[in-house]
Amino acid sequence: MPPLFPLLVSILNSTFSWNELDHVVAKRVTHTPADLAKNAIIITALALVPLIFINESDSAEVTPFASQKVNLSVYYASLSQPCATFIVKNLEEIFHRDLINILNLQLVPWANAYVDKTNHSIICQNGPDECELNSLEACALNVLDDVVSVMFLPQFFSQPHIRWGNKHYALIYCFEFLAIEGRHKNWQDCFSQLDLPLEPILSCYNRGNGTELGQKYINETTLFYTPHEFLPWVVVNNQSIGKEYENFTRYVCEAYKGIPAPAACNRR
Repeated sequence: MPPLFPLLVSILNSTFSWNELDHVVAKRVTHTPADLAKNAIIITALALVPLIFINESDSAEVTPFASQKVNLSVYYASLSQPCATFIVKNLEEIFHRDLINILNLQLVPWANAYVDKTNHSIICQNGPDECELNSLEACALNVLDDVVSVMFLPQFFSQPHIRWGNKHYALIYCFEFLAIEGRHKNWQDCFSQLDLPLEPILSCYNRGNGTELGQKYINETTLFYTPHEFLPWVVVNNQSIGKEYENFTRYVCEAYKGIPAPAACNRR
């Protein structure tokens, strides 16, 4: 029973008898100003009933993790081997045992890139190929919706993979898997393997939006990261965890103050 419902009943009981309520509702009889006042209370109270239940229904739909989410940001360069390994091997853990439910995940490419002030072009640590992949990944992160689903990555990889992830992560995972294997130039194959639309990403890339996003990401990265320290640079609730990035789950669980904790935290 909604907690406000007993209060409503109490108000009605203190105002009139239930026989009076039957009389008013059934016959709509009003004789005195006192009767009018009682009727006003009845109408107001009855009007609140559906609102009470609607409020209870809405609150029941809120997930137990929603109000206490931890911010997890990963600053990376698309052709950095440590970054690719972290994204493919370690970061996938967030999609298991409910960890994703307590996270706001932000993937930020273009780390270790900088803007050449003479011509305003962006220089990437691992050359033009990395700039291209950074741009594509930036476009994907901004164009694709972020729906959680199961992604099946079949014969395209050295061996079949079944992976959980949202569209953002699945595509970045595919790009970075190819980077590990030295096949990053085959990035277009990821779209067919994941059944994701290529055209919106190409449109973003060809308009130069990926590079514009790159300048934004570079500016954001400088707030947390000194270039050429090491990558990936992982930040939990605006605090870098430094070289402990492979143990990010522990830091996320320590930062999470909600109840209940997800299974990933209970096992630690």
